[in-house]
Amino acid sequence: MRRVYALTLALVLLLSGCAAAPAPAKSAGSAQSAAQSLPEPEPEPEPEPEPIVSHLMVGGDIMSHTPIVSDAYVSETGSYDFSHMYQDAALQLALADYAVANLETPLAGGPDYLGYPVFDAPDELAYDTRAAGFDLVSTANNHTRDQGMDGIYRTLDILDQAGLAHVGTYRSQEERDEQSGIYVADVGGISVAFLSYTYGLNGFRLDSDKMYAANLFNLDYYTTLANPDYELLKADLAAARELEADLIAVMIHWGNEYKDAPNSHQTNLAQFLVEQGADLILGGHPHVLEPYETITATGWDGQERQGFVIYSLGNFISNQLELETKTTVILDLELTKDPQGNTSLTDVRYTPYYMLHRNDLPVGQRRHLVNTHQAMADYEAGASELVTAKLYTQLQASLDHCHAILGEEGDRPSV
Repeated sequence: MRRVYALTLALVLLLSGCAAAPAPAKSAGSAQSAAQSLPEPEPEPEPEPEPIVSHLMVGGDIMSHTPIVSDAYVSETGSYDFSHMYQDAALQLALADYAVANLETPLAGGPDYLGYPVFDAPDELAYDTRAAGFDLVSTANNHTRDQGMDGIYRTLDILDQAGLAHVGTYRSQEERDEQSGIYVADVGGISVAFLSYTYGLNGFRLDSDKMYAANLFNLDYYTTLANPDYELLKADLAAARELEADLIAVMIHWGNEYKDAPNSHQTNLAQFLVEQGADLILGGHPHVLEPYETITATGWDGQERQGFVIYSLGNFISNQLELETKTTVILDLELTKDPQGNTSLTDVRYTPYYMLHRNDLPVGQRRHLVNTHQAMADYEAGASELVTAKLYTQLQASLDHCHAILGEEGDRPSV
């Protein structure tokens, strides 16, 4: 009886809907509200901009004295090969973002190549200079016109064929007028406007309608060499500023030969160049090293500014005999562009080199520009095929001279 009653009661409850109902589903609106109440994820922080750091390396005067050309001669082919002279320097130049030097000889085509006093070098010098790691050469110097106007023009043609940029001489007025003869280079992401000038042409003159051919900073370039053309320099540097390159570099041929300190002509002109916007002044011609310094000046815009000058880098490739003329460096200028676009010279260092003369050896081994520190270390380790005891003494004297002129603190390896 009880079981019948229980079954009857269960059936009544089921039919009347009194059984427990499932929980209602949430609406789309309530789900969206819940999602909106969740906190937004934090955005990824923007990476801090990194400064651009590059290295501009600078060599001195590349000269083609007769013994230099003779040691490059390859009798089997009748051609010339200067690469053995460059092989130590090439190892360092490979670390540069850009490298420049002064080419102090025309490439007029020979066939009878000439040394001092009127140079004419084989075309291979341009190709081997490029292969060694140089990117640009100044062609404005006192030997620019040694082989006449055709020598100036042909030199530029050969440099173009070798892939070696150039500044300071031109084939036409139109070429000189283009950017006022200024060459803008990409130095590892930093733009540098290069200008180049010489004090004179060893007494040679340019015709009045050919003044475009070489940048001359003296009005009296064939006589007293004492009257700078300030208006030309001012106009060219104004044009360089208009190009809005990050830095302006002036390569300049000036000073007194064989003097290891600048004269007042150089220091006064350097001051003027910095006032007009030059950031780097890279000097040559004295055949020996002269010191470097930072100049402070009031600029064209009335603002105080600074510029770096090395008064002379000395010879690079040459056959001059004095220890001072065989002593040279590769200058390593560290350039930094900060995230705001301001660019400055942030470090100066140099590596000493020395031109070895070994006349008792076969052609192709007599002239060798060596890294002074490396050559001395190889000799000390008994591993040198180049350096004798006598040459080691010369290397030590050369290093001492280098430190006396440039200061020992800058003698540091390139990065």
